[in-house]
Amino acid sequence: MQRRSLLIGATTLLGATTLAARAATPTAALPVAQVWKDPSCGCCKDWITHLQREGFQTQLFETGNAAVRQRLGLPEKYGSCHTARIGSYVIEGHVPAADIRRLLAEQPKALGLAVPGMPVGSPGMDGPEYGGRKDPFDVLLVMADGSSRVYRSYFRS
Repeated sequence: MQRRSLLIGATTLLGATTLAARAATPTAALPVAQVWKDPSCGCCKDWITHLQREGFQTQLFETGNAAVRQRLGLPEKYGSCHTARIGSYVIEGHVPAADIRRLLAEQPKALGLAVPGMPVGSPGMDGPEYGGRKDPFDVLLVMADGSSRVYRSYFRS
């Protein structure tokens, strides 16, 4: 009887330790975000900070992004001030981290996500200098053939 109680106690302790370890570890490690930007762009730095706050590790290349955007096959019409490669996807512009997480979880057959231009209110374009302004914008899912569809809309009524 004493041996059985000891085994049950050990199993319970092992189970609790395993649960605690699982709770402390993220469900899936996020891939490193490789980001290409112009060295003088402040909003790009703010977007990178947004990613880091959301658990992404970043690798920065301050060489501009036009050449890498072209190399990765993203059409110019989706262009913004920075381009990232996260996992097998291209991320262009001020895409919210939540949408990148969703993309990585769903793994659609696509080139990646884009927020063309630099909409005020998007991550990195949401600092105090904008006075709380939030312009509507769409996150686009860009397909390999260059077509796109709205992946998520922000600030639309």
